[in-house]
Amino acid sequence: MGNAVHTGVSVTAAKVPNMGCLAGEDATVPLATTRRTGLVDQVIEQMRQAIVSGGWPVDERIPPEPELVAALGVGRNTIREAVRALSHAGLLDVRQGNGTFVRATSEISGALRRLYGTQLREVVQVRRILEVEGARLAATQRTDAEATELATLLDSRDAAMSDRRWEDATESDTQFHLAVVRCSHNSLLSELHLGLTDVIRASVATALESNLDIEYVHHAALVAAIKDSDPDLAVLESNEILDDMLHRVQLDPDDAETSAGAGR
Repeated sequence: MGNAVHTGVSVTAAKVPNMGCLAGEDATVPLATTRRTGLVDQVIEQMRQAIVSGGWPVDERIPPEPELVAALGVGRNTIREAVRALSHAGLLDVRQGNGTFVRATSEISGALRRLYGTQLREVVQVRRILEVEGARLAATQRTDAEATELATLLDSRDAAMSDRRWEDATESDTQFHLAVVRCSHNSLLSELHLGLTDVIRASVATALESNLDIEYVHHAALVAAIKDSDPDLAVLESNEILDDMLHRVQLDPDDAETSAGAGR
């Protein structure tokens, strides 16, 4: 118990492509050799950390099985069990003949990504529950520094929208909404919302892609409401943003349940 599988083997690393790097550059994710006890659990945890940290980016292929075997110092069956477990959890997507890809960075977002294509309505409803309450709390709990951060993130979003840089717009819009909920200073609410990052990003991308020629709803009124410490107006503006998203993906906003206290 406690002995290394390969005595004296030093920590090795598996290299994976990083789409955020320049062509030809690799990101290195350290993977240490494991102990005999609980091998599968140890491998799962190391692979999970590579995913959560972004070392293995979402929608990118993870290192092939032989590289993982060498890096972790375990057998193929152990790697396969770990991959199977992470796939079942929604973090990995095994594509026969094409390799294994990162699906999501958390179990929650992984589950929602599996539902995403046919159940976008539920995704936006969950966003509404979390984000409207987050906006209400943010209006009374935010700091001056956070209000400034929201304005800066909004400027980045609006600039990307204006320049029709849709990938940048998707990312900046996602980060803006995450920041609004962080301003609530409710750690549990923020943690739940952060766990949905991947599916929030996907829902934003879908709304953008649904019609690239229509004018997009502005978020400035939401930022102003939060800055002015007006929780009722913050709730109203947050609801309007999500109603707009429902409309863009051909859903009826009247069918979506509104949050308590929406004032509409």
